[in-house]
Amino acid sequence: MIRPPFPDFSFETAALARGARVVAGVDEVGRGPLAGPVTAAAVRLFPGSIPLGLNDSKKLSAARREALFHALMEQAQVSIAHATVAEIDELNILRASHLAMQRALAGLPEPCDHALIDGNLLPRGLSCAAQAIVKGDGRSLSIAAASIIAKVTRDAIMVDLAQQHPGYGWEANAGYPTKAHLAALLNLGVTPWHRRSFKPVHNILYQDKSLTP
Repeated sequence: MIRPPFPDFSFETAALARGARVVAGVDEVGRGPLAGPVTAAAVRLFPGSIPLGLNDSKKLSAARREALFHALMEQAQVSIAHATVAEIDELNILRASHLAMQRALAGLPEPCDHALIDGNLLPRGLSCAAQAIVKGDGRSLSIAAASIIAKVTRDAIMVDLAQQHPGYGWEANAGYPTKAHLAALLNLGVTPWHRRSFKPVHNILYQDKSLTP
């Protein structure tokens, strides 16, 4: 089946037609970074007031994401949640991501009847019906909206953390393992915001200099 080039409202429409009243898209940002929380968002769109231009956050410019973020905060029901660095290290990144998604869904103003989850796995223990959609941020408008909310929120967190811990480039790399970030780990050491269960950080803690960029 040929997929449309842009996300649409078909998954939401189908769920509403089956009797769901509150349908929300859920996405997370921050599985890959070495530092910072993982952030999830749940977004309920209203058919009469969907901001134009919603798409996978990775396909949008920073300025466009910011504009859509503010439009969504005004026109949609939005919930944002996180899993901490400690939870990531304790649970593993997949389970922590799912925990953040669960929290985001639970934080919506009205209980969700049907959740559209980006990815191929559903978080355990959801209190509503749910559907996993591979590459959902490019297929569902609600998931695209959630991806924008999560990314703008997490990027802002990492900019703030970069001011507290200068030298790692978090304001630009958002905690991802860029060459400059790995070099800073070796030169400046590990911060409380680094994920100790992630191999590059773990190896720095144990003084494995073979990872020098």
